[in-house]
Amino acid sequence: MAAPKKGRNASAQSKPGRSLALILIAIVALTGGMYASGHTTPRLGIDLAGGTSITLRAVPEAGQENAINKTNMDTAVSIMERRVNGLGVSEAEVQTQGDRNIIVNIPKGTNSKQARDQVGTTAKLYFRPVVATEISGGAAPASPSPSPSTGATGKDGDEKATSSPSAGSSATPSASATTQGRPASDALKASPTPSASASGNASPSATPSADSGAPAGDAKLQEQYAALDCTKPAVRAKAGDGAKPEDSTVACGRNSQGQWQKYILGPAEVDGTDVDEAQAVFNTQTGAGWTVTMDFTDKGSKKFASITGKLAKNQSPQNQFAIVLDGEVVSDPYVSQALTGGNAEISGNFDQESAQNLANMLSYGALPLTFREDSVTTVTAALGGEQLEAGLIAGAIGLALVVIYLLVYYRGLSFIAIASLLVSAALTYVIMSLLGPAIGFALNLPAVCGAIVAIGITADSFIVYFERVRDEIREGRTLRPAVERAWPRARRTILVSDFVSFLAAAVLFIVTVGKVQGFAFTLGLTTVLDVVVVFLFTKPLLTLMARRDFFASGHKWSGLDPKSLGAKPPLRRTRRPVHAAAGPVDPKEA
Repeated sequence: MAAPKKGRNASAQSKPGRSLALILIAIVALTGGMYASGHTTPRLGIDLAGGTSITLRAVPEAGQENAINKTNMDTAVSIMERRVNGLGVSEAEVQTQGDRNIIVNIPKGTNSKQARDQVGTTAKLYFRPVVATEISGGAAPASPSPSPSTGATGKDGDEKATSSPSAGSSATPSASATTQGRPASDALKASPTPSASASGNASPSATPSADSGAPAGDAKLQEQYAALDCTKPAVRAKAGDGAKPEDSTVACGRNSQGQWQKYILGPAEVDGTDVDEAQAVFNTQTGAGWTVTMDFTDKGSKKFASITGKLAKNQSPQNQFAIVLDGEVVSDPYVSQALTGGNAEISGNFDQESAQNLANMLSYGALPLTFREDSVTTVTAALGGEQLEAGLIAGAIGLALVVIYLLVYYRGLSFIAIASLLVSAALTYVIMSLLGPAIGFALNLPAVCGAIVAIGITADSFIVYFERVRDEIREGRTLRPAVERAWPRARRTILVSDFVSFLAAAVLFIVTVGKVQGFAFTLGLTTVLDVVVVFLFTKPLLTLMARRDFFASGHKWSGLDPKSLGAKPPLRRTRRPVHAAAGPVDPKEA
């Protein structure tokens, strides 16, 4: 049985080149993939590249304390990601922290401000009929006056709603409903079924009609409306708090003169979920500038046609409906006809950014929870560069100390250790560069710290193996048998040590959030690479070097000199000495 075992060992020792070739091919393939992907450097996190980090805290609404749960938090993260990506902001990160916080990291870029404005906006959209409205703060509202055309002039002297044939067609008229000229949106247009328009001289605080959907005799609501002062931010923030979509409520909004108006609004007839798609469009045909076009779902189209048909029968202001976004009225167009085309256009004093913001929020839906901004941290690119430079300097110092120790203590063996460190560093760099576009991995400052710690873990594996080889030499064995006999013992120790390190990194990654996960991920990745490098590079390379005279002869600079290691002399059998007094032995007697 001894002979076959010896043959197998000899075979294993004679083919270390296969392992070295395998790891070389892997490095070349990964490097080629890195250049082919166009990402030749690791993606940097906010703290190194610069950008904005926002912490949002979920706040329960009245009667909905149980709404803050994992499902709603995950939904909010998904919607925020779609909103940010919809603006073209690349490499943004949105993730939960704990059970009610969301961290949004927005890289420095042209659209990062837009993204910050959108991530925490709940974007709950409702179309509510207007019951009453007036300038807030005590100013008397202007009464609408009749117009000789088919529409009615608005309370601030704005243009009336009109019905006129579409350009290039005499069949289908186009109804347009204009509002008070709000900065966010002034008018809503659609392709309706022809119907008669209505106008009148009703006071803005007219009694609600049966079709408005609002209870005319709700004294509590009337009291809230009378006491509502929209010029006060604290009052505006609480206006309509706790109102359900099916309830009438009060709300605030600005007009084109920058004045705050207050409203009594009826129950929501259409909500944001009924909007199928919204787009920001620059309208050159009508000269309206930037507008937001909306396409309704089939269900939403029916609802929208129904409410506009009812409102068209009323007098001003009850022939208006308010577009309410997160409790604030952003538009309140007049309606003169039932709008049945299944689409609408909000136009007004938009610029490109505000139009894109509104369209983006309408397209991707409302957040299931209300969020408040807890903290906003902005890191400049210059500060990020300084932190990256400091991290690289710390890593270089750590690596230099390890190399100096290896040179002084292991001498010639340090060549194998340094070569292994370089291979490990190359693999780490290439894989980090590939993981950026693949899974969104970003190298932040804690991740750099994890890579620095990994230098010590990798060096420790070499030291374990080298010391096992030295122990075998101290026992009197030559280098080549010592390399092979030391490997099983060293391998076991290295695997146990790396398993403990990887387990610690995995637990840290699972139980933590944010930047600490970067440290855990990098530590786990480099620990796995340590096993790969030791098995496929360090061990085969030492096997090859053991065949060289410089190492095999135990040169004093090889780090394997038996004399300096205190090696024992080889054990040899000795014959018992012949007693001298017995005299010579007669050959014949023998």
